[in-house]
Amino acid sequence: RCLLKMVKENIVVPEEILSFCCNGLQGSTSLPRAQEPGEQEEAPGAMANPSPTRNPTEVQMSQLVLPCHTNHRGELSTGQLLKWIDTAACLSAERHAGCPCVTASMDDIYFEHTISVGQVVNIKAKVNRAFNSSMEVGIQVSYEDLCSGKHCSICKAYATFVAQGPSGSKVKLKPLAPQTEEEKIEHSIAAERRRMRLVHKDTLKDLLTRSPRETELETRDGSAAVPAEKTRVESVELVLPPHANHQGNTFGGQIMAWMENVATIAASRLCHAHPTLRAIEMFHFRGPSQVGDRLVLKAIVNNAFKNSMEVGVCAEAYGQEMSVSRRHINSAFMTFVVLDQEGQPRNLPMVAPEPGDGERRYREASARKKIRLDRKYVVSCKQTEVPLSVPWDQSNKVYLSYNNVSALKTLIAKANWALAREKEKVRMYTLEEDKFLSFRIEMSVRITASRAFSLLSDLRRRHEWDRHYASAELVQQVDDDDMIYHVVSQTLSHENKPQDFVILASRRKPCSKGDPYVVAFRSVTLPTHPASTGFTRGETLCSGFCIWPESEETSKVAYYNQATPGYLNYVTTNVAGLSSNFCATFEACEKFLLKNKEDLIVRLQDL
Repeated sequence: RCLLKMVKENIVVPEEILSFCCNGLQGSTSLPRAQEPGEQEEAPGAMANPSPTRNPTEVQMSQLVLPCHTNHRGELSTGQLLKWIDTAACLSAERHAGCPCVTASMDDIYFEHTISVGQVVNIKAKVNRAFNSSMEVGIQVSYEDLCSGKHCSICKAYATFVAQGPSGSKVKLKPLAPQTEEEKIEHSIAAERRRMRLVHKDTLKDLLTRSPRETELETRDGSAAVPAEKTRVESVELVLPPHANHQGNTFGGQIMAWMENVATIAASRLCHAHPTLRAIEMFHFRGPSQVGDRLVLKAIVNNAFKNSMEVGVCAEAYGQEMSVSRRHINSAFMTFVVLDQEGQPRNLPMVAPEPGDGERRYREASARKKIRLDRKYVVSCKQTEVPLSVPWDQSNKVYLSYNNVSALKTLIAKANWALAREKEKVRMYTLEEDKFLSFRIEMSVRITASRAFSLLSDLRRRHEWDRHYASAELVQQVDDDDMIYHVVSQTLSHENKPQDFVILASRRKPCSKGDPYVVAFRSVTLPTHPASTGFTRGETLCSGFCIWPESEETSKVAYYNQATPGYLNYVTTNVAGLSSNFCATFEACEKFLLKNKEDLIVRLQDL
């Protein structure tokens, strides 16, 4: 407590005291305590492994924020935080891989709060899923005030690491077996996040293609736009051994810290104030750098919006030979705000881009802001906060598809399902959680999982076995895995009108062995299909099929539905056993699958 008080009051702490306290926090004090008579010695590692069920890849790091870690406001430098995040994530990845790992990419990071000197940063990192030679590591960052005991979340991040063998060769990773409900959810959704990363560039290109190419400039509060050239920054860093890992490669976190430094300078030149970093866009490391490299870091303000600005940063490396072309290491886009005395974002001046590349960066920054808002609106918020029907367009199609599938996978991974009814081989389960009542109906069918997946993912054939469906029209074929349907139901609403739905259907084949086939449904809004007076527009939040192969000829088919308040009366009737509607519908589904399986066999024999 005395040390914290001295740090907060900016009193110089003698080096001997600081060294003793830090060593004591790490469990290796220089003044050993004599063991009292009858006192038992603590088992080694007892504090490090408090729970027998702890994830073996989990790494925990706690760092006391000292003045050397902070900026002029006494707040933890974001660059220093990025170094700690990268270190903890790398240690977690290496625990699973059993060999050196390098940072390949980092997803969007949103910083919710700042951390003050004297507080403690707690970082928890663990591997969510291992793919072929890469793995996703989830990182949670929070701060702790030792005096008040307050804890607060700072950010959540996902990093991708690649395992490397001798001479930089890739290493095939062993699969990860999740244990807890939370780990199963993260393991399942990791495949969707990977899919979203792979199409991130295409999403930006599509949006830019449909955006006007003219660059329109404005002024705010009567002030003229600031030339972007005035915000340009270039700096060079020499990579020394303390900046590198045990393989001699520059720490990804160190590169991010240097990039954050030049980005902050560029942002300050626009607003003539000290900016605060709010978000870092998803980025990829294009290649490694080693000890002895010179890193050239360039930054410029790409665009300034009303209360925020985007700064583009580029890192290039070269050796002692200047004649050798520079290697592109990384590019990143950082969003800054300037806070007033009340902690609210201030208005910012406009930016006048340079002709050519400057105008291209200006337009791309506007497109990235649109994509960033879509991601935050659809992907980052909790499932209960997502509106039932989100407007669908080309810019958010990837994130709506992600939300659609991840919501269903989250429901599938829940552990507290209760058996409500069993009739022959059809079993019905329920799950009460928050304001939702979810149900699951499952059975085993003598059909291959791939064939069942193909039949159940086409809503145009749903009316053949589900009497609640009158018709389903394919409105838009988004891609091979996502379709939008207009569905008309036989069920009458309280207005005595038939219900209709606009539904996004997202299909996913197994990502790896042991994964199920998934077909997810959710409501969306389309301008071409507004609600009409002849129907009552219905909405579905989360529903779909999950199909597991049980053998070469048998599959387990399960249907899930997260019932919204308007649907609860209908569901409760079935759960109470007053109707066999659900079981009868699912038995009709089995007959439909078997009939079409036999039709396929007959057609193959004819061929």
